[in-house]
Amino acid sequence: MNDDDIERRVTHLVDGHRRFARFEPFSGALALASLDEAYAVQRAFVQDLIASQHTRLAGYKIGLTSPRMQAMCGIDSPIAGRVLANRVLGDGVTLRRRDFGRLGIEFEIAVRIGRALPPEGAPYAFADVATAVAAVAPAVEVVDDRNAEYQGLDMASLVADNSWNAGLILGAWRTCWPDLAELPGRVSRNGEFFDEGHGRDVLGHPAHALTWLANHLAAHGEGLRAGDVVATGSLVPTQFPAGPERWHYRLGGMGELDFQVID
Repeated sequence: MNDDDIERRVTHLVDGHRRFARFEPFSGALALASLDEAYAVQRAFVQDLIASQHTRLAGYKIGLTSPRMQAMCGIDSPIAGRVLANRVLGDGVTLRRRDFGRLGIEFEIAVRIGRALPPEGAPYAFADVATAVAAVAPAVEVVDDRNAEYQGLDMASLVADNSWNAGLILGAWRTCWPDLAELPGRVSRNGEFFDEGHGRDVLGHPAHALTWLANHLAAHGEGLRAGDVVATGSLVPTQFPAGPERWHYRLGGMGELDFQVID
């Protein structure tokens, strides 16, 4: 796939988001032959967003890391996306549903990288990435699936569309933490308990997801940088707010965050 082929797909994505068009898999002349092609489109798409929105790369999201998320999407392996700095939000934020094709929210454990993991250091093991983490925070990934049909979801098209990342809400960072596998994440909606998951639901441990990401990036000549923020995957399935709602997320004793959704 040459640069012109990539650019045609990027234009298609940009136009689809501008029009709030329903997500459709690439097909016909735009069909993607492999995940490598999908990630090449993703990189170009994100670079276009960075240039047009005058922002920078803040880090990454890892998707489909829990059995419930993989079952929801019918995909049995993790995927990666990129998080832009202008889409990193703070506790207490208000999200407007009309700003998205379809707003989804995912409740996660985020980490901040303290020591770079460059491509030349790969392959990385669990201990390599676990000791590279400098801080941990509760996080909610904001996704925009543009009313995608989940039956028979095309993994390559999902990846090309930046794995649907549309932002990240971050709580306060903590520089000391217990075993992340045992951390419970408790979700409430409008003051009532809604769902719960644990760090172990993310590939057994969030650092396993981070190891996958570090080696995935290295395979493409990239690496994690000191200061990068990484959302390691949702502890519970994606939720799609149906109207004005208030959400609360508590990550064990590690902190909590609140946000609201309006029409």
